[in-house]
Amino acid sequence: MRRLTKVLIFLAIGWSAYWAIAGYGLRSAITGWFDRQQALGWQADFSDVRMAGYPLRHRTRLNNPALADPVNGTAWSADWIEFESPAVWPGRQVLRFADTPQRLSYFDQTATIRAENMQAELHLRPGIALELEKMALTAGPWSIVRAGTDIAAGGALDLVMALAETPDTPETYDIRFSSEAFTPGSELRALMRTATSLPQAFGTLEMDMTVTFDKVWNRSALEQARPQPRVIDLHLAEVTWGELRLFAAGKLDVDASGVPTGEVAIKAENWRDMIAMANAAGALPDQAVDPVTRALNLLAGLGGQSRRAGSSIELS
Repeated sequence: MRRLTKVLIFLAIGWSAYWAIAGYGLRSAITGWFDRQQALGWQADFSDVRMAGYPLRHRTRLNNPALADPVNGTAWSADWIEFESPAVWPGRQVLRFADTPQRLSYFDQTATIRAENMQAELHLRPGIALELEKMALTAGPWSIVRAGTDIAAGGALDLVMALAETPDTPETYDIRFSSEAFTPGSELRALMRTATSLPQAFGTLEMDMTVTFDKVWNRSALEQARPQPRVIDLHLAEVTWGELRLFAAGKLDVDASGVPTGEVAIKAENWRDMIAMANAAGALPDQAVDPVTRALNLLAGLGGQSRRAGSSIELS
């Protein structure tokens, strides 16, 4: 019994030493990244850093983080951000954001973002390259406000990018996005003047696709150039807003210049209202309204339905 007690004490001391050393390494990596951004001319600071989570996890919280890139005029700040990972492998990181307002700026325009239980997950493969297995962003009810005006809001938000089950193409990822009860703000509804009779929130806002990039997502995405899409297989994009419904699916190849070629099938219900909204928002010029309406009328007539249009659009 005494020998077992000694062994347990020895293991506890050894694990505690490992936890402390690994925690110090994580803390140094996070704070060192801020130092490197400062060396590049960014504003990158925080008021203090705290470690917790012993004995099974490492939890690092930065209070009052602020980042600003003077080159492109973007800036972000929050009350805190927290990094959490299992003590045995720091490559399973969870980033938790404060429920209090976050501020996102672009030059002199500042938006306030508020989201409940907002967190990002980052799963990396063991190894020096740190290849990406999964990246996800989830949140509960959220809203974006600028200058006291609502820009957009919504319920649960879910964005996932996960390595596809294709071992021969490790640069291929499945990407899924959905937002419950997406609600356009007053500015957007005022811009689309024909939308006054529509519900406050979208019924459906979802997208499911598989994307093949020109290289694997790994640490070089931060240190060098980010991977660029080369093949986009859009399984389904669906938007419903009251009586307006839009569906799209297809496959596109993207060249080195970023120009897509391929075919996308689009189905629209109540498309006349969509044309009026696009025209009111300035996305469709007045002189293009009649030609577009005639073309879609033809497609609708071929389909035998006066208020539906299904079509394939070829990009070249």
